[in-house]
Amino acid sequence: MKIAVKNFDNQQVREIDLPEEIFAYPYKEHLIHEAVLAYLAGLRSGTHKVKTRAEVSGSGRKLWRQKGTGRARVKDLRTPKWRGGGTVHGPVPHSHAKDLTRREKKNALKSALSRKLADQEIVVVDSLEVSNHKTRELLARLGKLGVTGKKALLVDSRDNQALALAARNVRALKTVDALGVNVYDVVDRSLFVVSEDALSRLVEVLAK
Repeated sequence: MKIAVKNFDNQQVREIDLPEEIFAYPYKEHLIHEAVLAYLAGLRSGTHKVKTRAEVSGSGRKLWRQKGTGRARVKDLRTPKWRGGGTVHGPVPHSHAKDLTRREKKNALKSALSRKLADQEIVVVDSLEVSNHKTRELLARLGKLGVTGKKALLVDSRDNQALALAARNVRALKTVDALGVNVYDVVDRSLFVVSEDALSRLVEVLAK
């Protein structure tokens, strides 16, 4: 299984082999779905909180005697039945994280990448190094690769700060390190644009 390596002028410079155990992995929609849910759940802060009757400000003194007044019995001002009282069974801080095994995460990413390759949505570039951090110049170069107007994931080393700065003003572009690629970003973007070095590092991790 081969794929063309191009430069920023959209010219093929060579071909490289792709391992079939990764890029010919069966498409497993349910596994990808679980990986996406786990990723989105991990983004939730889980800090939502309401006050119980023990935490609401107010006196704990019994307002009136239990019997003989003709009124409903009540304990104190902090009762959940009254306005300003505590909340019963309200949300409390907790983690929303969903657990996936390491193998499940890898297999989900393999499945997503193999689908991208089958749909011809992977673009391998010999280098994603840019001379400066100007967004206009980056868009001009990506336009030659057919990336203009499409949501794209740019995968390279996190040391490529110029690329990150040039792409951060464009909502359709997202830059990640090769070791930071996740299933959600792969399926959320129309194109997977990766440098040759980053692809080698990604393959090395997934092959373990």
